[in-house]
Amino acid sequence: MTTPLQVTVARLRAPVSGADHVRGPVDAPVTLVEYADFQCVHCGAAYRNLREVQRQRAELVRLVFRHFPIANVHPYAESAAQIAEAAGRRGRFWEMHDWLFEHQDQLDPVHLSLGVEQLGVSADDVGGEVEGQVHADRVRQDFVGGILSGVTGVPALFVNDDCHEGGHSVADLLAAVDLVANA
Repeated sequence: MTTPLQVTVARLRAPVSGADHVRGPVDAPVTLVEYADFQCVHCGAAYRNLREVQRQRAELVRLVFRHFPIANVHPYAESAAQIAEAAGRRGRFWEMHDWLFEHQDQLDPVHLSLGVEQLGVSADDVGGEVEGQVHADRVRQDFVGGILSGVTGVPALFVNDDCHEGGHSVADLLAAVDLVANA
């Protein structure tokens, strides 16, 4: 006798909170939670596609970004995440987030300092916070939340708390948003 195949969909285990970095309307019917690594080229591609989805569905989508640096593969991912948090402490998270994804080939310490300065933030202050691991716990909390939610690689997306198993092309993401928004 065989037992039926049971399919379980991974669910977001760390609920969205006021501590999250959110872009888009608070009351949007669709929440996309992304776990990503700033040095991952696939996350860079997803970044561009998510920006387009937010442009096309501005009133329907809010995006939540969470850190999931894979440091054993991407040596600058952890420091990039901490730099984004340091910029966030100064109200510049999303600007730094965008800069990091748009300059993925420049995540070494020298270029990162220049990127921080381009945003008008003190590279010395941010560098001191990164060196002092001031934001390491925040990055770790995101990472652990991803692990608890079943994230094994990046980019990982959750659509209204359900793991998005589809592709990350603009068309795939728009279809997922529209399906949930029209449900």
